[in-house]
Amino acid sequence: MPNGLYALRWYALAFAVVVLDQLTKSAASSQLVYGQPVELLPVLEFTLMHNSGAAFSFLSNAGGWQRYLFTAIAFIASIALMVWLNRMPRSNLLLALGVGLILGGAVGNLIDRVMLGYVIDFVSFHYQQSYFPAFNLADSAITLGGACVLIDGFSSQQQ
Repeated sequence: MPNGLYALRWYALAFAVVVLDQLTKSAASSQLVYGQPVELLPVLEFTLMHNSGAAFSFLSNAGGWQRYLFTAIAFIASIALMVWLNRMPRSNLLLALGVGLILGGAVGNLIDRVMLGYVIDFVSFHYQQSYFPAFNLADSAITLGGACVLIDGFSSQQQ
């Protein structure tokens, strides 16, 4: 039986991710100075960054057209994820959790692209002089959601 109204729990999860993402980005924007790191731990700092590209700043210096491309991709993907959640059987809890997290992260970053033209990133991990690209809560939700989808896929193949 498809999720139907049961999917509302996963839409609520996505909405919670969007709200928390936007709140943390707002706090970072108001409390941090662009490009100036605030060290929290020897390997973790908050550094306000504006990413006009995709993951890992891919195409960030492409001249501006990428904003519209990534906005369209995120919008279409968000609609597809909503439809998928609605049609997904109720028994697929881990898959629904993953898709709900990905949906929330996609919409969180989509809001930034539409409203600002870039995505606000501020969490930065590093070891000595090696830095992992800055990210945000939406990116974390997408990553965690992707892991849930992969785990569900691998565990489904085992059965």
